[in-house]
Amino acid sequence: MSAHRLRGPALLFCPGNRPERFAKAAAAADTVILDLEDAVGPDGKDAAREAVVAALAELDPAATLVRVNAPGTPWHDDDVAALAAHPDVAVMLPMAASAADVTALAPRPVVALCETARGVLAAPEIAQAENCTALMWGSEDLVADLGGRPGRAPGGGYRPAVEEARTRILYAARAGGAVPIDTVLVAIDDLDTLRADSTAAVAAGYAAKACIHPKQVEVVREAFLPTEDEVADARAVLTAAEEYGGGVFRWQGRMIDAPVLAHAREVLRQAGADDPHASDVVT
Repeated sequence: MSAHRLRGPALLFCPGNRPERFAKAAAAADTVILDLEDAVGPDGKDAAREAVVAALAELDPAATLVRVNAPGTPWHDDDVAALAAHPDVAVMLPMAASAADVTALAPRPVVALCETARGVLAAPEIAQAENCTALMWGSEDLVADLGGRPGRAPGGGYRPAVEEARTRILYAARAGGAVPIDTVLVAIDDLDTLRADSTAAVAAGYAAKACIHPKQVEVVREAFLPTEDEVADARAVLTAAEEYGGGVFRWQGRMIDAPVLAHAREVLRQAGADDPHASDVVT
């Protein structure tokens, strides 16, 4: 597991062939993902690669990812070679299907994007790769790979087969010490569904969520940021623990033990002391 730190919770994709948008996207999000893959057509790959590499000199490497093209494509090796001058910039690896896909890029930190049946099933091994800093799942490509039909389950949420992938990626990431990142919502204007997805993601244990449009960023941030009541309760629990002096104790009708205290500390970490919207997610 890589020691790289991921800045979240809102990650924002930006097309690699739109350099005029790079700085704005970086300013809007906690981490910007400069995309050389899906956002760029075959004829624009070379120009996009040049634009991204040029921009890396100006962007914060701690808050920048580059999504390269998938292994086995005609552009993957050129993408990786072009980034050689920026070894501290993490890459997002699409169509990750094995730990070997990730370790082939070592020691560069990698966010592995599991978006096929093979990738989801291999997620536990992928997360264990030494340079794997995070796992993300991709719903759209996964549905296509499964041969399923696009669309959500009736009443919202994901259909069972897709929801299982979401759960598997979460377990694999947490077990491997990698940051779990929730998938994008392609319906840009459907902020209600985005809010519900984000709330479900953070409740399950996801640490961040990817966005495809700036208007989605604040919705994700709000969902991942603990409420004032949650922060106050966490502080009260930790204060009570200090006064009690250690061990399990009863407080306001609740049993307070080590897992409860760990959760309270995590709530305060998510809230952040100074800038809760730009807090690091420790891997």
